[in-house]
Amino acid sequence: IFCFLKQLQKDLQEVNELLTKATRKRLRDVLMTEKHKLELEIKNQPLLKPKDVVEEEKSSLGGYTVKINNYAWDQSDKFIKLYISLNGVQKLPAENVQVNFTERSFDLLVKNLNGKNYTMTFNNLLKPISVEGSSRKIKTDTVLVMCRKKQEEKWECLTQVEKESKEKEKAAYDTSDPSEGLMNLLKKMYAEGDDEMKRTINKAWVESREKQSKGDIPMDI
Repeated sequence: IFCFLKQLQKDLQEVNELLTKATRKRLRDVLMTEKHKLELEIKNQPLLKPKDVVEEEKSSLGGYTVKINNYAWDQSDKFIKLYISLNGVQKLPAENVQVNFTERSFDLLVKNLNGKNYTMTFNNLLKPISVEGSSRKIKTDTVLVMCRKKQEEKWECLTQVEKESKEKEKAAYDTSDPSEGLMNLLKKMYAEGDDEMKRTINKAWVESREKQSKGDIPMDI
C-alpha cells in the first residue's frame, strides 16, 4: 500500500509537470482529467499506521539486513534506556534511524549503514510504556532508545518472558532440601556445559562418592 501510494504521487507530479508545458487545449483537458483521477485515488488510499509503515519499509529494504542482538540497558525512575552500538550511525541522516513504539513493544530500524540495514524488535516489555513520551537519540556509534515508563517503578528485567524464565529457574533451586537444590544446579550445569565442564563435574562426583564410602563426609551431603 505504501509503495503504491508513492507511485501515485510520482504520477501526479509528472502530470503536473506536463501541464506546465502543454499548450494544446485538448491535451490540457486530457491531463486535467488524469490529474483529478490521481488526486481522488490518492485521497481514497487508506492511511497506514506507523507500525504498518515500518513493516512496509522493512519488506522493501534493499541490501543485507542484520538483526541486532547485542545491547546494554539501564533505567532511571522515568525511563528504560537501551544502548545499541552501531559504528558510524551518527553520520546517517536522522530519518534513517526510526523507532516505532507501542505500549508493550518497540521496533528499531536503521537504514543503509555501511551498506547494511539493522533491525531490532522488543516484544512483551515487562510493564507498559508511554508511546508519546518515548524517543530515540543518536550518539557517536550508539543509538539510545528511551522508553518512558507509565509508572515510576523499578523493573527487575526488560521483558515478561525474561521474568518468567527467572522465576522458573529460581523455583528449580529454591527447595527446602539444600542438597536437592545443589543437585538441580549441578544437573543444569552438566546439561548446558561443554565437554570440559562435564569431565570436571564427573570427577567431582566420583571423588565425592569415594569420600562418602570412606566416611570422610556425611552421606546425606
